[in-house]
Amino acid sequence: MPSNTTPEPQSPGAKNPADGPRVLSRGSYSEKLRIGEILRKETVGGMLLVVAALIAIVWANSPLSDSYFALRDFEIGYEPWHLQLSLGAWAADGLLAVFFFLVGLELKREFVAGDLRNVSKAIVPVAAAVGGVAVPAAIYAAINLGHPESLNGWAIPTATDIAFAVAVLAIIGSHLPSALRIFLLTLAVVDDLLAITIIAVFYTEELQITPLLLAVAGLALYTFLAQKYRRFFGLKASAAWFILLPIGVVVWALVHASGIHATVAGVLLGFAVPVIRSQASGGPDAGPGLSEIFEHRFRPLSAGFAVPVFAFFSAGVAVGGWDGFMSSLTDPISLGIIAGLVLGKPIGILGTTWLITKLTRAKLDASFNWVDLFGVAVLAGIGFTVSLLVADLSFGHGTIPNDHAKVGILAASIVAALLASLVLTPRNRHYRTVEAEENVDADADGVPDVYQQRPKA
Repeated sequence: MPSNTTPEPQSPGAKNPADGPRVLSRGSYSEKLRIGEILRKETVGGMLLVVAALIAIVWANSPLSDSYFALRDFEIGYEPWHLQLSLGAWAADGLLAVFFFLVGLELKREFVAGDLRNVSKAIVPVAAAVGGVAVPAAIYAAINLGHPESLNGWAIPTATDIAFAVAVLAIIGSHLPSALRIFLLTLAVVDDLLAITIIAVFYTEELQITPLLLAVAGLALYTFLAQKYRRFFGLKASAAWFILLPIGVVVWALVHASGIHATVAGVLLGFAVPVIRSQASGGPDAGPGLSEIFEHRFRPLSAGFAVPVFAFFSAGVAVGGWDGFMSSLTDPISLGIIAGLVLGKPIGILGTTWLITKLTRAKLDASFNWVDLFGVAVLAGIGFTVSLLVADLSFGHGTIPNDHAKVGILAASIVAALLASLVLTPRNRHYRTVEAEENVDADADGVPDVYQQRPKA
């Protein structure tokens, strides 16, 4: 006998218990708000990054180019502590440590208290990030197989620049679903973790044990204080600056002296910060933990200063006119980077995600289309900040291979941004139309927008 009961409306991400996890599901509302705030800050940072890079490129190819390189190579610091570095090195080793500190905070927050603490939700973006690292590296290696001196740059096309990518997404995708943005952010954060692991493992030439052991001791002290007195540091902003920051700087300096790239210290210090509030502060439901508080304090410093300054000192490359530019593009190093970022990234990300949906019970959310995911995967081919860092580590400052690598990174990032725009701009128009129709329907029948199913197109 049929029931007269009206079924409950389901949200677009709803699914039957028997179904597998949804790929690109909307996630919790609180997580959506938190990620949205991060993306707004990264959008501003991405625009500053682009402006800083453009200034560097123009300056490095102007009649005043000597002054740019003199500024970048100007050395300052205390040599007995192995800290007499050029301004460019200070930006790469020091300022980027702030960026990677935020990466550590965000990763721990996602896997401890975010939506990704659920394995079924975490597996897709994590696996996609791994595919987006492995395939570009393989493509670069294949192109440079006959050039052993170039193979050291295999990790250059493995990184995604979250600030640059989010800035592009903000311009072309104002109405794209928030789940796409969350997926891109999660993908890029995991991508950064893989990149810093590669840097620590493959770009450490000589390990100094004594500074490394002292760094571990300093990190242990930092972790103990941050965990034990999390409430104190959360309430007293000055205490973190005067107690934790000096310890963090010492740990950074010791990691630098050990031979491991100093940005690794930033990630480790971020991992050491507690995510959940202590019971004395009311427990997990009483508000943001110390990790989220630190993220609010330090993200403007990272997005507004650290990353743009690094981009300014790292992106400046003397192209040598049109002939020099074409010579750079035909170098196997540049070709490998461009192919890795523009082709390898979308192939790795999209292919891995598709494979997971075929091998597991995971399904693409009913309100999305594979072309949406393809557009985000193409956008992930914008490899800028970390790619420039890896290029410096692979070939050294001021060398011809490094200059050619930077030309490849810049060219690939521009091509990826343009291709992503071609894919996502029509999708943005589609979702704008759907949103307008949903608002009309909501006004007509009183059903909230959240219950309106977005049709595929």
